[in-house]
Amino acid sequence: MLVATWNVNSLNARIPRVEQWLAEVRPDILCLQETKLAAESFPFDLFAEQGYEVAHNGTGQWNGVAIASRVGLEDPLDGFCEGVEADDEARLVSARCGSTRVHSVYVPNGREVGHEQYHYKLDWLRRLRRHLSQTVEPTEDVVVAGDWNIAPTDIDVWDRAAFDGSTHVTDDERHALQDVVEWGLVDTLRARYPQPGLFSYYDYQAGRFHKRQGMRIDYVLASESLADRSRLDLIDRNARKGKKPSDHAPVLAGFRSKPC
Repeated sequence: MLVATWNVNSLNARIPRVEQWLAEVRPDILCLQETKLAAESFPFDLFAEQGYEVAHNGTGQWNGVAIASRVGLEDPLDGFCEGVEADDEARLVSARCGSTRVHSVYVPNGREVGHEQYHYKLDWLRRLRRHLSQTVEPTEDVVVAGDWNIAPTDIDVWDRAAFDGSTHVTDDERHALQDVVEWGLVDTLRARYPQPGLFSYYDYQAGRFHKRQGMRIDYVLASESLADRSRLDLIDRNARKGKKPSDHAPVLAGFRSKPC
């Protein structure tokens, strides 16, 4: 099973690139973020033509998350489950794809340290942890993938000093992320590749991409039952090249089938 996550930074602006990438890469499951589309505007037919069912949670101009699956899609849920404080923004969608419960997440940016959006970000991650605890078991096959807007460690940014005083690298954000991970998830790419210099996001300005000055803020987290069957992890840097790319590159994780 090949799982991918990609913040497309407006699906309308990226449709030709997404369509071509799907045809070439053929992931079994694709988690999308920042679709920036309302439900009625999502191009379901385009995905159906390539064999994908889609669950989409979007309200229009901002945010928006989706799961596209060609291994089945059942029991879709927009946002947090009942019993967890609802979120007005379209930042979470989940569904069962085959034997795996998949979550596409778009964690709030946080704007600046101490801002009300920063506290919203920390609280959102706490709610995500409660959502997982109430809807799935760590022993199941579970994927939580998306744009986390947090660099887990200092090697996940091109220059730690360049981010002093900024969001994405603070201890509070990293602790909130670690609390989600400790529910029972594994960052499979980092487990496979411990070296620095692996980035999924590059700002459009200052030639960051060509200078390799990026951040790793997009990742596929898998439950241990899936992580034990991990067979590949990569960041598709080529998809960040060319005309009108997203500022994020797709991240892929492959898993062997569960033994009978």
